[in-house]
Amino acid sequence: MKRVILLVEDDRNALEGMKIALEDENYEVIGKEKAEDALKIARKKHIDLVISDLKLPKMDGIELMENVQKILPSTPVIIITAYATVENAVEAMKKGAYDYVTKPINLERFLLIVKRALHLKKLEEDYEDLKRKVEEKYYSFEEIIGTSQKMREIFQLISQIAPTHATVLIEGESGTGKELIARAIHKRSDRKDKPFIAVHCAALSPTLLESELFGHEKGAFTGAIERRKGRFELADEGTLFLDEISEIEPSIQVKLLRVLQEQEFERVGGVKTIRVDVRVISATNVNLEERVKEGKFRDDLYYRLKVITINVPPLRERKEDIPLLAHAFIEEANRINKRNIKGITSRALTYLLNYTWPGNVRELRNVIESMVVLSKKDILRTSDIPSYIKHAGEKQKTLSITLGTSWKDIQKNIIFEALRTSDGNKSNAAKILGISRRTLYRKLKELGMTK
Repeated sequence: MKRVILLVEDDRNALEGMKIALEDENYEVIGKEKAEDALKIARKKHIDLVISDLKLPKMDGIELMENVQKILPSTPVIIITAYATVENAVEAMKKGAYDYVTKPINLERFLLIVKRALHLKKLEEDYEDLKRKVEEKYYSFEEIIGTSQKMREIFQLISQIAPTHATVLIEGESGTGKELIARAIHKRSDRKDKPFIAVHCAALSPTLLESELFGHEKGAFTGAIERRKGRFELADEGTLFLDEISEIEPSIQVKLLRVLQEQEFERVGGVKTIRVDVRVISATNVNLEERVKEGKFRDDLYYRLKVITINVPPLRERKEDIPLLAHAFIEEANRINKRNIKGITSRALTYLLNYTWPGNVRELRNVIESMVVLSKKDILRTSDIPSYIKHAGEKQKTLSITLGTSWKDIQKNIIFEALRTSDGNKSNAAKILGISRRTLYRKLKELGMTK
């Protein structure tokens, strides 16, 4: 099905030229010279993208965009502007325009922006579809959220291995949700009605960890004023999850290997052998095989732990899950903080999609909660995005200059992009350009970029 573009331009020749170029790209184009006529179309027909000149008779492009946003809130708007109206163009971006195109129009850049806007529109449509399906489909894996191919493969593997007794090693970066996967395996196993006990191995000293895992007898060490059961005993007939397994000391690795092999151990300071029936699931955020090669982890224990291995991808490798995760975290943050945020704009979502998320899903959850708490609107917008996420994308930003472009137009392009990046803040734009604010004002005047 062809994508439908509503094109608004009061210059008939420019309108026809852009219409032909867009139709050559297999888009359905509805051209109008008046904003009032364009609004009538928007009320009657499904529109995927609106492209409007900033200067129109009676109703300008910004006013048209604001009316379109009320009728078709998820439809992106591209503004066509001249350099002399740079402030108005930046204002349009602040009010929700997807992007801008300057006159005279660079056709290659124009078509690229159109393509990106329509791709974003499809992402938003997919996002809305996922919102409708989320309760029905994606929470079935015990709050593990995802629709990407990699996550679907993990869901299938969980279903397959959950009924077995096999030990599982979950590998993945911090914040990817390894404990959620361990809990999902437990809840889908025949041990689901028995305890699920989690131990974060890196948080305890070797002495405390040994006592935590195996328990201790009264008087076993200073401070052991009474007998205490360890996590293995507490998890009997259930599941024990050992997070950051790579941090376990060699002396404890020996005892852990024995439990996995024999399902028996002695408490610290005790002589009585205790038998248990425990399924062990472990997790690591480092390469455990490398630790084995370095002599820091027992190879026999490693192979015992990794009967089944699950590799959890970082969020940057499953970005198609970000819209769904964002929706779920908005709903979660609304419940926790008694807010009523209804969603997120497509442009704000673009920032989330372009960020690399070194903290993975955990970082995304925290960012969304912060945005929900601090937002002054009922929809999360680009102004709610933390500055470090915006700047991360801007550091890699490039500007294409067509060979043959005049020096004057090159300067205009660079200054326009700096103003756009800084949301019209001239002080910040001057910093980006490496010039003083006074120099920037002089350049704007020289290049005819002021009102």
